[in-house]
Order: sequence, then structure tokens, then C-alpha cells
Amino acid sequence: MYNYDQFSAKDYDLVNFRGPNPGTPAPDFNLTRADGGHSRLLDFDGTFLVLEMGSLTCPLFQGRRKTMSALHREYQNVDFSVLYVREAHPGAAISAHQSDDDKQSCAALLRSDGERRKVLVDDLNGTAHQAYGGYPNSVFIINRNGCVVYASDWNNPETTGRALSLLIQGKPADLKAWFKPVPPSVSLKILRAGGKGSMADFLRGLPRLIWNNLVLRNIRLLRGKPIGTPPDVRC
Repeated sequence: MYNYDQFSAKDYDLVNFRGPNPGTPAPDFNLTRADGGHSRLLDFDGTFLVLEMGSLTCPLFQGRRKTMSALHREYQNVDFSVLYVREAHPGAAISAHQSDDDKQSCAALLRSDGERRKVLVDDLNGTAHQAYGGYPNSVFIINRNGCVVYASDWNNPETTGRALSLLIQGKPADLKAWFKPVPPSVSLKILRAGGKGSMADFLRGLPRLIWNNLVLRNIRLLRGKPIGTPPDVRC
């Protein structure tokens, strides 16, 4: 079930990320916006679009908002969007979405919490989210041709910023985005806000998350070679 009521690390394939790779077309969808109305996902005016997955109950997304907001302010000619996806760690206070209105309300709360990037709301079944790999905090940079030129299954905002700088200079963003956890204080704050069940489910899955992300993923990244895709690639 896409909108799970209780988080389990088994809900994610933490070994095989299936989001679009650099050099491939970025999937496009007609989505609602948190501030009302509709928008195509790839409807942007800047030189690039930085697209990040997120939700209220994702500590990684919430812990990276400050840095991502700083990038948004710095790069005036680049568009930034958040795709609001399923609740990463639902609890009694912020539960799994039961309707499109539920999801829209959560996305509106993100806007009212100071999020100034465009917030796009996926459908209840997570159609767009799953097309982009289904991870709770992945990030993609997309060029004007609708091609992915940088992608990471987990957003490392410092690396995302360096990737954006390289792309604007006309260079490939051939960087490795190491997985970095957020401070425990951030996780505690977000999971407490989720309500009863959110913290307990997270702690049960924590050993698997640490092993797959901090250990195995970073080892795979160390051994692999990043994909150097030209900023103006057509696909």
C-alpha cells in the first residue's frame, strides 16, 4: 500500500533506486499546487529546475529546508519546487493521507510553515513520486530540454548546491552525494510532531536505515563513477 499507516524500512527498496538517471527524460505530470490551482511539473521559466521530494514527517527533508531555501535565494534564475509525497513517518497527529484533500492540507501546512519554493502536490497514489523513484527525499536537477542533468536518491544539499554551480558554468555535475543524516534534535522534533507511533516506527526501522544508507549506499557510491551529463543535453 502506497500510503502506509506505519513506517517500515521494508516499504522502500533501499538498494535499487529506480528514479530517472542523468541524461534521461524527466517525467512530467499535471499536479495541483499547495497554494491552489494546477501546474505541470516541468512548467518552469528558469535555466534549471531543482525538484526535491518531501513531506511534513520526513526528518531529512525538514532538516535540509534551511540550506535548500538559501540556494533558492541565491540562484534567482533557477526554479525550485517541492513535490509533496506520502508521509514518511505518519503518526496520530499527522497520519497517512486518506484523500487528496488530506494531502493538499498537509502541503498547505508546509507553505504556512515558511516554505517559499513552489509546492506541488502529487495524487493520492503517488503517481509522480513513484515515477521519480519513490524515495522520501530524493532530488533532481532538470534542464530546459526536460532532461535530468543531476540526480541523487537522497538529497545532500551542499552537493546539490555544488552541482547547480557547475551546471550554470556549463560543466557536468559529476559529483557524489554522500548520505548525511540530520541532527538527532531535528529528527526528534519532526517525529514528535507526527504524533504517537511516528517515533516508535522510526526507531524500529533505524538499524536497517543505518546499514543500508550510511554503510552500504556510501560504499556503493565510493566504488561507482558519477554520471557526467552535459547541462544542455537533449534526451
